[in-house]
Amino acid sequence: QVKLVESGGGLVQPGGSLKLSCAASGFPVDYTNIGWFRQAPGKEREGVACIGRGTEDITHYRESVKGRSTISRDKAKNTVYLQIDNLKTEDTAVYYCATGHFCAPAILSATYTYWGQGTQVTVSS
Repeated sequence: QVKLVESGGGLVQPGGSLKLSCAASGFPVDYTNIGWFRQAPGKEREGVACIGRGTEDITHYRESVKGRSTISRDKAKNTVYLQIDNLKTEDTAVYYCATGHFCAPAILSATYTYWGQGTQVTVSS
């Protein structure tokens, strides 16, 4: 049974950092593409970052987090991480991880299948 559980969200001040975790079970995390998405109140869900399956660790990021975000994978822990630095108020959202058919520059939620329950990130002073 495929299961994804996100954790690591919380309240952080602007300029701070968070490292979100996506613990997977039911499949090896390097056998599929994994994406991080977020949804703010009243807005559509948007792709944040993805990491491709296999050994090449291909990654893609949405423009607004490039340079201050890192997606990574720990096969031993079967977990995918999303580190975001220099957090901004506009990063406030519920963050989700999901398994997908593609990891491409356009990180489209429609191409992702299994989803976790989400973790809240609030950036506020």
